[in-house]
Amino acid sequence: MSTPQPLPSPAAAAEPPGWTAQDAEDLYRIRQWGDGFFFVNEHGHMAVRPLRDQALSIDIADVVQDLRNRKVKFPILLRFQDVLQARVVRLNTAFREAIENAGYRGHYQGVYPIKVNQLHEVVEEVVEAGKPFKMGLECGSKAELIAALPHMMDDEALLVCNGYKDAVMLRLILAAQQIGKNVIPVMEKYGEFEHLLELAREMNVTPRFGVRVRLGTTGAGKWAESGGDHSKFGISIPELVNLVSRLKADALNESLVLLHFHLGSQIADVQILKKAVKEIAQIYVQLLKRGMPLKYVDVGGGLGVNYEAGYGSDENSINYSLREYANAVVYSMKEVCDEEQSPHPILISESGRAITAHHSVLIVEALGAYRKDTVEDDFTPAAEHNAVVRQLFDTLCRVRQLAANKRRKNPPLAELMENYHDAVEKRQEADTLFNLGYLPIEEKAVAERLYWTICRDIDRQVKKAPRPELVPVELRALDDHLVDQFLCDFSVFQSILDHWAIGQRFPILPIRSLDRKPCRRAVLVDLTCDSDGKVSHYVSSNADKDFLELHDFRNDGPYELGFFLMGAYQDIMGDSHNLFGRVTEAHIYADAAEPGGYYIEKIIPGTVVQEMLAQVQYFPNDLQRRMNDLIKQKIDEGRIRPKAGVDLLDQYMQCFSQSTYYEPTSRDTPPNNGNSA
Repeated sequence: MSTPQPLPSPAAAAEPPGWTAQDAEDLYRIRQWGDGFFFVNEHGHMAVRPLRDQALSIDIADVVQDLRNRKVKFPILLRFQDVLQARVVRLNTAFREAIENAGYRGHYQGVYPIKVNQLHEVVEEVVEAGKPFKMGLECGSKAELIAALPHMMDDEALLVCNGYKDAVMLRLILAAQQIGKNVIPVMEKYGEFEHLLELAREMNVTPRFGVRVRLGTTGAGKWAESGGDHSKFGISIPELVNLVSRLKADALNESLVLLHFHLGSQIADVQILKKAVKEIAQIYVQLLKRGMPLKYVDVGGGLGVNYEAGYGSDENSINYSLREYANAVVYSMKEVCDEEQSPHPILISESGRAITAHHSVLIVEALGAYRKDTVEDDFTPAAEHNAVVRQLFDTLCRVRQLAANKRRKNPPLAELMENYHDAVEKRQEADTLFNLGYLPIEEKAVAERLYWTICRDIDRQVKKAPRPELVPVELRALDDHLVDQFLCDFSVFQSILDHWAIGQRFPILPIRSLDRKPCRRAVLVDLTCDSDGKVSHYVSSNADKDFLELHDFRNDGPYELGFFLMGAYQDIMGDSHNLFGRVTEAHIYADAAEPGGYYIEKIIPGTVVQEMLAQVQYFPNDLQRRMNDLIKQKIDEGRIRPKAGVDLLDQYMQCFSQSTYYEPTSRDTPPNNGNSA
């Protein structure tokens, strides 16, 4: 019987007419996580509206091209500083409106926890935007206290000091109180409270402090253990009772001014927040009755950011808005205070993530796209090919004949499964023959190409099944095996550490070409030599969020991806895996009078090789000496001429000033192997 000839492979789906910016926004769920700042403009580019209540927008692709024209090194972090200001105003406005609507008889006085992003310009922007609201800062270490204290120009603004504090910190805090600064150390342990009283006596001052209470209410999700009995921080209720008795005995009732709790960095459920606020409110009113003239209640951090792009629809989403958060705090506190006829305290929150997340966008260039190797549509095996290669080819022909049968309304799942099993068996046979030396490496390559072509063609038919739940598990898994890899110029461990550490999803999408329907399914991998150096989960309207829909590469410039909501923690917690350093930063301000509606106020170069090496105690002088000795040895052995040795040493030393990241050249063409899916 003659060998059947393969039918032409199904053509890639044509780009549907009418693909719009709204389609792109729906696919990448931009309206859900963008919070009114980010959108797709008429050019198919990502854009940002950084100014509150103003229509002015900045084309992110234009900013990136501007930076390329300036020969700036990529990857690069774009900081839209006006977004910081807008977030500060939104937060304070939400609380002011909640207080007014509720008839609350206290006020709100927020603080920014600088651990979320300690960059000086970020802190300065937040402090400046918060001046009309007397917004302060929060610190959690000695270095953060030293950085924050000089920024407390307004004596009424709060500097809340959390974390474990040694004698140096406590003395500085007490000294700041003596000059009239509103600095409040929060006692995390009973022993810390005793230490504070001892130092206050030595300095002959009356201290003012707060207490972090270990509530019975616990959070949920990744930060559940920030509260409850297993919390790392906080004073238990029995310890709090002892602390109050001690203050009364020492006639220091006036010293306790603040109660604090913290449910975690990202509170997912507003009902848990309400429960915690009511619990701390009960403690507050009962301490008032016991002669403790408390002034502040600090509800901690945790105001959520919708990275997952859905209000409660995803496991790690939040189920409330900013307005609902403010209402939950204000009304819950008011309810308890009114029942007990107690004065309403000044409310504090430490909403760092909600303030900073949106202002930073990481721009990363895709260096290459790699997919499984397949055969050409008109491929036919040669007569001398091994029987296993011809058998794989026969399986491919049968799969394509099934696809060509126009009389079938639904894909023949049973037959496709049988052909898939045949392909798996023949590929394993090819591997065995190769390992035993009976199959040339060229034919092994052909066998692999045929196998992946069969998988691709079966997968195309499986996707047409009207009831996906009836598709066998093995066939559903083909989709995952066939996803492309996009190699990108960044390090997961440096720039999106929370993705690696806790599985946090971040919105990622192209910054241009959004007027074209994406046609490739990809997983992003980084430059590190670690198998964890990849992005495994994405924000998408697809039910399967283990891949990202992207475009084919074109010869019209770099293919750039934007990683959004980078401003909270990611900027500061980066790890130096493989000695990849901090990326270049550009600080951008909106200005309607400037071309493009913006100007670049500052560019901070990324870490160079020499700086990264110094962190692990390699220094240019020592390395140059060692390299010089190595080259001299090879010159003495006659392996190289002296001039070649000098050139090599010069080339080596020039690397010290180079970026730690890949630097594409004009000769680089992104690999785009394989046929379009």
